[in-house]
Amino acid sequence: MKILHKYLISLLILLLSAPFFMHQPTYSWGFFGHKKINRMAVFTLPPEMIKFYKKNIEYITEHAVDPDKRRYSVEGEAPRHYIDIDHYVHPGEDPFEVVPKHWNAAVEKFTEDTLQAYGIVPWHIQVMVNRLTKAFKDKDVDRILKLSAELGHYIGDSHVPLHTTENYNGQLTNQKGIHGFWESRLPELKSQDYDFFVGRAQPIDDILEDTWNNVRQSFSAKDSVLDFERALNASFPSDQKYAYENRGRALVKTYSEEYSTEYHTMMNGMVERRLTQSIIKVGSYWYTAWVNAGQPDLNALLEKQPSEELLQEDEQLNKDYQSGKIKGRDHWD
Repeated sequence: MKILHKYLISLLILLLSAPFFMHQPTYSWGFFGHKKINRMAVFTLPPEMIKFYKKNIEYITEHAVDPDKRRYSVEGEAPRHYIDIDHYVHPGEDPFEVVPKHWNAAVEKFTEDTLQAYGIVPWHIQVMVNRLTKAFKDKDVDRILKLSAELGHYIGDSHVPLHTTENYNGQLTNQKGIHGFWESRLPELKSQDYDFFVGRAQPIDDILEDTWNNVRQSFSAKDSVLDFERALNASFPSDQKYAYENRGRALVKTYSEEYSTEYHTMMNGMVERRLTQSIIKVGSYWYTAWVNAGQPDLNALLEKQPSEELLQEDEQLNKDYQSGKIKGRDHWD
Protein backbone atom coordinates (compact mmCIF):
# COMPACT_ATOMS: atom_id res chain seq x y z
CA MET A 1 0.00 0.00 0.00
CA LYS A 2 2.82 2.40 0.86
CA ILE A 3 4.54 1.58 -2.43
CA LEU A 4 1.34 2.33 -4.37
CA HIS A 5 0.90 5.59 -2.46
CA LYS A 6 4.46 6.68 -3.29
CA TYR A 7 3.92 5.77 -6.93
CA LEU A 8 0.76 7.87 -7.19
CA ILE A 9 2.44 10.83 -5.52
CA SER A 10 5.42 10.58 -7.86
CA LEU A 11 3.14 10.40 -10.89
CA LEU A 12 1.21 13.45 -9.75
CA ILE A 13 4.40 15.45 -9.29
CA LEU A 14 5.54 14.40 -12.77
CA LEU A 15 2.31 15.51 -14.37
CA LEU A 16 2.28 18.86 -12.65
CA SER A 17 5.91 19.81 -12.98
CA ALA A 18 7.53 18.09 -15.97
CA PRO A 19 8.69 20.69 -18.50
CA PHE A 20 7.50 18.60 -21.40
CA PHE A 21 3.96 18.26 -20.12
CA MET A 22 1.46 20.21 -22.20
CA HIS A 23 -2.01 20.21 -23.66
CA GLN A 24 -2.03 18.90 -27.19
CA PRO A 25 -2.26 21.60 -29.87
CA THR A 26 -4.94 20.87 -32.45
CA TYR A 27 -5.75 22.17 -35.91
CA SER A 28 -8.63 21.84 -38.31
CA TRP A 29 -9.01 18.11 -39.03
CA GLY A 30 -5.59 17.78 -37.42
CA PHE A 31 -2.49 17.30 -39.54
CA PHE A 32 -3.49 13.64 -39.82
CA GLY A 33 -6.95 14.41 -41.20
CA HIS A 34 -5.90 17.02 -43.75
CA LYS A 35 -3.19 14.77 -45.13
CA LYS A 36 -5.64 11.88 -45.36
CA ILE A 37 -8.18 14.00 -47.24
CA ASN A 38 -5.69 15.17 -49.87
CA ARG A 39 -4.12 11.74 -50.30
CA MET A 40 -7.43 9.95 -50.82
CA ALA A 41 -8.73 12.70 -53.13
CA VAL A 42 -6.03 11.78 -55.66
CA PHE A 43 -7.72 8.41 -56.22
CA THR A 44 -11.02 10.06 -57.18
CA LEU A 45 -9.51 11.71 -60.28
CA PRO A 46 -10.13 10.76 -63.93
CA PRO A 47 -7.43 8.97 -65.98
CA GLU A 48 -6.30 12.22 -67.62
CA MET A 49 -5.31 13.64 -64.23
CA ILE A 50 -4.48 10.74 -61.96
CA LYS A 51 -1.01 9.91 -63.32
CA PHE A 52 0.25 13.43 -62.59
CA TYR A 53 -1.34 13.54 -59.14
CA LYS A 54 -0.18 10.05 -58.18
CA LYS A 55 3.37 10.93 -59.18
CA ASN A 56 3.17 13.94 -56.87
CA ILE A 57 0.99 12.38 -54.18
CA GLU A 58 3.61 12.74 -51.44
CA TYR A 59 3.95 16.47 -52.05
CA ILE A 60 0.18 17.00 -52.15
CA THR A 61 -0.22 14.93 -48.98
CA GLU A 62 2.55 16.54 -46.94
CA HIS A 63 1.66 20.08 -47.95
CA ALA A 64 -2.02 19.71 -47.11
CA VAL A 65 -1.15 21.33 -43.77
CA ASP A 66 0.72 24.35 -45.15
CA PRO A 67 -2.19 26.78 -44.61
CA ASP A 68 -2.22 25.93 -40.89
CA LYS A 69 1.54 26.40 -40.73
CA ARG A 70 1.21 29.75 -42.50
CA ARG A 71 -0.92 31.05 -39.66
CA TYR A 72 2.35 31.35 -37.75
CA SER A 73 3.87 33.79 -40.23
CA VAL A 74 1.18 35.55 -42.25
CA GLU A 75 -1.31 38.09 -40.97
CA GLY A 76 -4.72 37.51 -42.51
CA GLU A 77 -4.29 33.76 -43.04
CA ALA A 78 -6.57 32.67 -40.19
CA PRO A 79 -9.89 34.03 -41.59
CA ARG A 80 -9.45 31.89 -44.70
CA HIS A 81 -10.17 28.78 -42.62
CA TYR A 82 -13.66 29.53 -41.26
CA ILE A 83 -16.78 31.67 -41.33
CA ASP A 84 -18.68 32.57 -38.15
CA ILE A 85 -21.92 32.68 -40.07
CA ASP A 86 -24.05 32.97 -36.93
CA HIS A 87 -22.42 36.29 -36.07
CA TYR A 88 -24.62 38.03 -38.62
CA VAL A 89 -28.05 37.01 -37.31
CA HIS A 90 -30.33 37.05 -34.30
CA PRO A 91 -31.68 33.73 -32.90
CA GLY A 92 -34.22 32.20 -35.25
CA GLU A 93 -32.91 33.90 -38.39
CA ASP A 94 -31.39 31.95 -41.27
CA PRO A 95 -27.83 33.26 -41.75
CA PHE A 96 -27.74 31.90 -45.29
CA GLU A 97 -30.60 34.22 -46.18
CA VAL A 98 -28.89 37.17 -44.49
CA VAL A 99 -25.29 36.86 -45.74
CA PRO A 100 -24.92 37.40 -49.51
CA LYS A 101 -23.16 34.58 -51.33
CA HIS A 102 -21.20 36.87 -53.62
CA TRP A 103 -18.20 38.71 -52.22
CA ASN A 104 -18.95 42.19 -53.56
CA ALA A 105 -22.51 42.10 -52.27
CA ALA A 106 -21.31 40.87 -48.87
CA VAL A 107 -18.70 43.63 -48.70
CA GLU A 108 -21.31 46.22 -49.57
CA LYS A 109 -23.62 44.94 -46.84
CA PHE A 110 -21.13 44.28 -44.03
CA THR A 111 -17.75 45.87 -45.06
CA GLU A 112 -14.61 43.91 -45.85
CA ASP A 113 -13.17 44.46 -42.35
CA THR A 114 -16.19 42.74 -40.81
CA LEU A 115 -16.00 39.81 -43.23
CA GLN A 116 -12.30 39.37 -42.50
CA ALA A 117 -12.97 39.49 -38.76
CA TYR A 118 -15.50 36.65 -38.92
CA GLY A 119 -14.05 34.49 -41.66
CA ILE A 120 -14.04 34.21 -45.45
CA VAL A 121 -13.62 30.50 -46.22
CA PRO A 122 -16.36 30.16 -48.90
CA TRP A 123 -15.04 33.10 -50.88
CA HIS A 124 -11.41 32.08 -50.46
CA ILE A 125 -12.14 28.61 -51.87
CA GLN A 126 -13.48 30.25 -55.03
CA VAL A 127 -10.31 32.37 -55.25
CA MET A 128 -8.17 29.25 -54.88
CA VAL A 129 -10.07 27.39 -57.63
CA ASN A 130 -9.55 30.36 -59.97
CA ARG A 131 -5.83 30.41 -59.16
CA LEU A 132 -5.54 26.67 -59.77
CA THR A 133 -7.37 27.07 -63.08
CA LYS A 134 -4.79 29.62 -64.19
CA ALA A 135 -1.94 27.37 -63.04
CA PHE A 136 -3.33 24.57 -65.21
CA LYS A 137 -3.60 26.94 -68.19
CA ASP A 138 0.02 28.02 -67.67
CA LYS A 139 1.14 24.41 -67.11
CA ASP A 140 2.98 25.71 -64.04
CA VAL A 141 3.90 22.59 -62.07
CA ASP A 142 4.94 24.47 -58.92
CA ARG A 143 1.66 26.36 -58.77
CA ILE A 144 -0.45 23.31 -59.63
CA LEU A 145 1.08 21.33 -56.77
CA LYS A 146 1.04 24.14 -54.22
CA LEU A 147 -2.49 25.31 -55.00
CA SER A 148 -3.90 21.77 -55.19
CA ALA A 149 -2.50 20.95 -51.76
CA GLU A 150 -3.73 24.17 -50.18
CA LEU A 151 -7.15 24.18 -51.86
CA GLY A 152 -7.69 20.75 -50.34
CA HIS A 153 -7.04 22.22 -46.91
CA TYR A 154 -9.64 24.99 -47.19
CA ILE A 155 -12.25 22.62 -48.61
CA GLY A 156 -11.66 20.30 -45.67
CA ASP A 157 -12.09 23.22 -43.27
CA SER A 158 -15.43 24.17 -44.82
CA HIS A 159 -16.73 20.71 -43.91
CA VAL A 160 -16.08 21.13 -40.18
CA PRO A 161 -19.18 22.24 -38.22
CA LEU A 162 -17.19 24.24 -35.67
CA HIS A 163 -15.65 26.27 -38.51
CA THR A 164 -19.05 27.89 -39.05
CA THR A 165 -19.80 29.37 -35.63
CA GLU A 166 -18.57 31.98 -33.17
CA ASN A 167 -18.64 29.20 -30.56
CA TYR A 168 -15.82 27.52 -32.50
CA ASN A 169 -14.19 25.85 -29.49
CA GLY A 170 -17.16 25.57 -27.15
CA GLN A 171 -15.78 28.58 -25.28
CA LEU A 172 -19.26 30.10 -25.03
CA THR A 173 -20.85 26.96 -23.58
CA ASN A 174 -18.17 25.73 -21.17
CA GLN A 175 -16.98 23.08 -23.66
CA LYS A 176 -13.51 24.40 -24.35
CA GLY A 177 -11.46 21.86 -26.27
CA ILE A 178 -14.32 20.38 -28.29
CA HIS A 179 -12.88 21.69 -31.56
CA GLY A 180 -9.82 19.48 -31.50
CA PHE A 181 -11.83 16.66 -29.94
CA TRP A 182 -14.31 16.44 -32.80
CA GLU A 183 -12.06 17.04 -35.79
CA SER A 184 -8.70 15.71 -34.66
CA ARG A 185 -8.98 13.21 -31.80
CA LEU A 186 -11.90 11.23 -33.26
CA PRO A 187 -10.43 10.77 -36.77
CA GLU A 188 -7.08 9.73 -35.31
CA LEU A 189 -8.78 7.06 -33.18
CA LYS A 190 -11.52 5.90 -35.54
CA SER A 191 -10.49 6.50 -39.15
CA GLN A 192 -9.28 2.92 -39.61
CA ASP A 193 -12.99 2.01 -39.68
CA TYR A 194 -14.01 4.69 -42.19
CA ASP A 195 -15.09 3.82 -45.73
CA PHE A 196 -12.81 5.76 -48.05
CA PHE A 197 -14.37 4.47 -51.28
CA VAL A 198 -16.09 7.75 -52.05
CA GLY A 199 -16.59 7.47 -55.80
CA ARG A 200 -15.29 9.52 -58.70
CA ALA A 201 -14.70 13.26 -58.87
CA GLN A 202 -17.20 15.22 -60.94
CA PRO A 203 -16.90 18.74 -62.38
CA ILE A 204 -18.91 21.30 -60.44
CA ASP A 205 -21.07 23.76 -62.37
CA ASP A 206 -20.97 26.53 -59.75
CA ILE A 207 -18.08 26.40 -57.27
CA LEU A 208 -19.37 29.24 -55.08
CA GLU A 209 -22.87 27.77 -54.82
CA ASP A 210 -21.46 24.33 -54.05
CA THR A 211 -19.12 25.73 -51.40
CA TRP A 212 -21.97 27.54 -49.68
CA ASN A 213 -23.94 24.27 -49.67
CA ASN A 214 -20.99 22.59 -47.94
CA VAL A 215 -20.88 25.36 -45.33
CA ARG A 216 -24.64 25.13 -44.81
CA GLN A 217 -24.38 21.38 -44.17
CA SER A 218 -21.57 21.98 -41.69
CA PHE A 219 -23.54 24.68 -39.89
CA SER A 220 -26.62 22.46 -39.65
CA ALA A 221 -24.53 19.89 -37.75
CA LYS A 222 -22.89 22.23 -35.22
CA ASP A 223 -25.71 22.06 -32.64
CA SER A 224 -25.45 18.26 -32.55
CA VAL A 225 -21.67 18.50 -32.15
CA LEU A 226 -22.11 20.69 -29.08
CA ASP A 227 -25.30 19.18 -27.61
CA PHE A 228 -24.12 15.57 -27.73
CA GLU A 229 -20.84 16.39 -26.03
CA ARG A 230 -22.65 18.41 -23.35
CA ALA A 231 -24.97 15.47 -22.66
CA LEU A 232 -22.07 13.02 -22.55
CA ASN A 233 -20.08 15.22 -20.21
CA ALA A 234 -23.03 15.34 -17.81
CA SER A 235 -23.36 11.55 -17.64
CA PHE A 236 -19.77 10.28 -18.00
CA PRO A 237 -17.55 9.75 -14.92
CA SER A 238 -15.49 12.93 -14.71
CA ASP A 239 -12.33 11.12 -13.60
CA GLN A 240 -12.41 9.02 -16.79
CA LYS A 241 -12.94 11.83 -19.30
CA TYR A 242 -9.25 12.58 -19.89
CA ALA A 243 -6.09 10.54 -20.29
CA TYR A 244 -2.37 11.27 -20.70
CA GLU A 245 -0.49 10.05 -23.75
CA ASN A 246 3.05 10.30 -25.02
CA ARG A 247 3.36 12.26 -28.26
CA GLY A 248 7.00 12.20 -29.24
CA ARG A 249 8.85 13.69 -26.26
CA ALA A 250 5.71 15.36 -24.89
CA LEU A 251 3.20 14.05 -22.40
CA VAL A 252 -0.18 15.43 -23.42
CA LYS A 253 -3.59 15.61 -21.84
CA THR A 254 -6.29 14.44 -24.22
CA TYR A 255 -9.76 12.91 -24.23
CA SER A 256 -9.71 9.28 -23.15
CA GLU A 257 -10.46 6.53 -25.64
CA GLU A 258 -13.54 5.56 -23.64
CA TYR A 259 -14.97 9.08 -23.72
CA SER A 260 -14.04 9.44 -27.38
CA THR A 261 -15.74 6.17 -28.30
CA GLU A 262 -18.95 7.18 -26.54
CA TYR A 263 -18.98 10.53 -28.33
CA HIS A 264 -18.17 8.90 -31.66
CA THR A 265 -21.14 6.54 -31.19
CA MET A 266 -23.44 9.45 -30.37
CA MET A 267 -22.32 11.22 -33.55
CA ASN A 268 -23.62 8.23 -35.56
CA GLY A 269 -21.01 8.56 -38.30
CA MET A 270 -21.05 12.36 -38.60
CA VAL A 271 -17.27 12.76 -38.47
CA GLU A 272 -16.77 10.07 -41.11
CA ARG A 273 -19.43 11.62 -43.36
CA ARG A 274 -17.90 15.10 -43.18
CA LEU A 275 -14.36 13.83 -43.73
CA THR A 276 -15.22 11.54 -46.65
CA GLN A 277 -17.36 14.21 -48.29
CA SER A 278 -14.32 16.47 -48.06
CA ILE A 279 -12.37 13.90 -50.07
CA ILE A 280 -14.80 13.75 -52.98
CA LYS A 281 -15.17 17.53 -52.98
CA VAL A 282 -11.40 18.09 -53.09
CA GLY A 283 -11.09 15.78 -56.08
CA SER A 284 -14.07 17.41 -57.76
CA TYR A 285 -12.74 20.95 -57.29
CA TRP A 286 -9.33 19.93 -58.69
CA TYR A 287 -11.15 18.34 -61.61
CA THR A 288 -13.28 21.45 -62.15
CA ALA A 289 -10.22 23.73 -62.25
CA TRP A 290 -8.61 21.43 -64.84
CA VAL A 291 -11.77 21.35 -67.00
CA ASN A 292 -12.14 25.13 -66.78
CA ALA A 293 -8.52 25.46 -67.91
CA GLY A 294 -9.30 23.59 -71.13
CA GLN A 295 -8.15 20.13 -69.95
CA PRO A 296 -4.41 20.58 -70.59
CA ASP A 297 -2.30 17.46 -71.08
CA LEU A 298 -0.91 16.73 -67.61
CA ASN A 299 1.02 13.71 -68.86
CA ALA A 300 3.35 16.18 -70.58
CA LEU A 301 4.28 17.47 -67.12
CA LEU A 302 5.18 14.09 -65.61
CA GLU A 303 8.92 14.58 -65.98
CA LYS A 304 8.92 17.97 -64.28
CA GLN A 305 9.88 18.21 -60.61
CA PRO A 306 9.06 20.89 -58.02
CA SER A 307 11.55 23.69 -58.48
CA GLU A 308 14.34 24.50 -56.07
CA GLU A 309 12.64 27.82 -55.43
CA LEU A 310 9.44 26.08 -54.31
CA LEU A 311 11.35 23.70 -52.05
CA GLN A 312 13.18 26.62 -50.44
CA GLU A 313 9.86 28.40 -49.91
CA ASP A 314 8.51 25.26 -48.21
CA GLU A 315 11.58 25.07 -46.00
CA GLN A 316 11.15 28.68 -44.92
CA LEU A 317 7.50 28.04 -44.08
CA ASN A 318 8.54 25.17 -41.82
CA LYS A 319 11.07 27.39 -40.06
CA ASP A 320 8.45 30.07 -39.49
CA TYR A 321 6.04 27.48 -38.17
CA GLN A 322 8.57 26.04 -35.74
CA SER A 323 9.68 29.39 -34.37
CA GLY A 324 6.67 31.66 -34.74
CA LYS A 325 3.59 32.48 -32.72
CA ILE A 326 0.17 31.95 -34.28
CA LYS A 327 -1.37 35.07 -35.79
CA GLY A 328 -5.10 35.38 -35.28
CA ARG A 329 -7.24 33.12 -33.17
CA ASP A 330 -6.48 29.50 -32.51
CA HIS A 331 -9.02 26.76 -31.92
CA TRP A 332 -7.49 25.50 -28.68
CA ASP A 333 -6.78 28.78 -26.88
